[in-house]
Amino acid sequence: MHLRDLTGPEQLKRLTPAELAELAAEIRRVILETVAANGGHLAPNLGVVELTLALHIVFDSPRDKILWDVSHQSYVHKLLTGRLHQFHTLRQYGGIAGFTDPRESVHDHFHWGHASTSISAAVGMAKARDLAGDDYEVVAVIGDGALTGGMAYEGLDHAGQDKTKLIVVLNDNSMSIAPNVGGISNYLARIRTGPSYQRVKHDVAEALRQIPFVGSQALDLVDRLKEGVKHLLVHNMFFEDLGFTYLGPVDGHNLAALQDVLRQARSYPGPTVVHVVTTKGKGVPYAEELPDKFHGGGPFDVATGRTGPGAVTYSEVFGRTICKLAAEDQRVCAITAAMPDGTGLSRFARQFPDRYFDVGIAEQHGVTFAAGLAKGGMRPVFAVYSTFLQRAYDQVIHDVALQNLPVTLAIDRGGLVEDGATHQGVFDVAYLRAIPNMVVMAPKDENELQHMLYTALCHEGPATLRYPRGKAQGVPLDETLQQLPIGRGEVLQEGTDVVLVGLGTMARVCQEAARLLAEKSISAMVINPRYVKPLDADLLLAAGRQVGAVVTVEEACLAGGFGSAVLELFAAHGVDARVTRMGIPDEFVDHGKPAHFLERYGLTPEGVAQRAEQLLLQVRADLSAQPARPKRTVRRVGAKAAGSERP
Repeated sequence: MHLRDLTGPEQLKRLTPAELAELAAEIRRVILETVAANGGHLAPNLGVVELTLALHIVFDSPRDKILWDVSHQSYVHKLLTGRLHQFHTLRQYGGIAGFTDPRESVHDHFHWGHASTSISAAVGMAKARDLAGDDYEVVAVIGDGALTGGMAYEGLDHAGQDKTKLIVVLNDNSMSIAPNVGGISNYLARIRTGPSYQRVKHDVAEALRQIPFVGSQALDLVDRLKEGVKHLLVHNMFFEDLGFTYLGPVDGHNLAALQDVLRQARSYPGPTVVHVVTTKGKGVPYAEELPDKFHGGGPFDVATGRTGPGAVTYSEVFGRTICKLAAEDQRVCAITAAMPDGTGLSRFARQFPDRYFDVGIAEQHGVTFAAGLAKGGMRPVFAVYSTFLQRAYDQVIHDVALQNLPVTLAIDRGGLVEDGATHQGVFDVAYLRAIPNMVVMAPKDENELQHMLYTALCHEGPATLRYPRGKAQGVPLDETLQQLPIGRGEVLQEGTDVVLVGLGTMARVCQEAARLLAEKSISAMVINPRYVKPLDADLLLAAGRQVGAVVTVEEACLAGGFGSAVLELFAAHGVDARVTRMGIPDEFVDHGKPAHFLERYGLTPEGVAQRAEQLLLQVRADLSAQPARPKRTVRRVGAKAAGSERP
């Protein structure tokens, strides 16, 4: 059977081993060609082809619920559930999402994109099943990288305590995005390389049954000896001690073995962990050799895996700058949550290994760990994607800002990205500006980024700087770094008709919009505010009073964002100015090219210029509608009022 003939996973149950092997090869080819053209997550999906086939053979989706942690490895699942004909639209606007999406298929049960969450959801769904008196299976597929996140253990603890019937499939490929770190990774490595606990346990039991004891004495001895063998072989069977039955490890590319172990797990009444060992990038040599590079990314040459030369990115400029600062200040430390390459910290890891810390997919720990470093006199910088910092919001408030500690949060991917609603970095401005003691910065270009990083590290309190994904502006970089005065913006261009205030990279958009307006004889002032918090009150209030028409532009959510801060400022000081805010409306932003959404929301030079023209028309209409004011006279009121004037 070919993929084109597959309308649903139920057909897999009738295929022979040879037909399944051919189907697996075809799936790998389709994924490789599609990701090479569109970008996406290659290596994770190549590694789970046989596992996904086995899951859909043994279980009956969608009645049985297969939950994919993060779900970046769900491409095979999508192909097996009738989405081949749309698969060429992967990650394109209006096309197939790069993660599971319930809007696409009844086989997708959650809209996922963050790690370590599947077990908690599985426990909830299993409990709902039990309360409803139903009997379907719930299976959570989670990677060993996601097991570095604390939420996974909260779910395991709950399921083990309540003996909830569910199956956790641990997809162990020794990787998350980067190679895994920490004690759990070392623990799983010992299991992978040690003797098979299940095999030895079975062999011991069979041997003991041959001893001529009788009845319960033999069974009791078997149980006690099996327990001893367990601890002898793997030191401490962590999952079984939590209340799970542990099965594995099993070869994640042996389809027959996978089906056997999954059927065995299905037969158990309580919670079960199935430990599956896979190879990330399986079947494509360059993806197997460089699984971190091909975890996720843009298009590449399908034959060689090579990508074209790229421009310097904001992440790279950040990485170079922090290395420069660390060479000058021994207190500077760098922290990542399993993303050294994506955040630009790989160079720092090589140059300053003693001051580089990869905490795994554990953003909450990363923030509080940074607070501890700062308390001990260090100057920690936690480089993290905007969408993932959301996972540590309480720690930012409670452990950093409340203590007023000098922790720097370098927020990468601030703004729109291609991956969809789970990854859009549009909420950071709003959720950070509400926090006392927090300094919030946004550079207009990469040169200002390096100055802001230096400013943050010189500041005696918490500071954040947010910058976008992708290539930088291409401006020259100053050799000497300088502190930017906290809470001071800059006027990039003077003007008298309208004020354009562009946060971060939107400042450049506003400059170009001002040029377009000048062609229509409209004079626009352009302000780079630099700071969301504290605002440059003097600059913004003066501009609002003098010009009276203000457009704020941000690549962030409008609700509670930078434009809201400007409105609050004007209201507090009685500034009667017309303000139009431009940004991301109150909706989740789907997957697709950021350029599409920038156009959609008007965050382009043309869009800003058009909105400014509309605002000016409103202001002029308001002025023309006002009645003529009567002339005012001034009179004195008694001797005591000498020198005072009243209308």
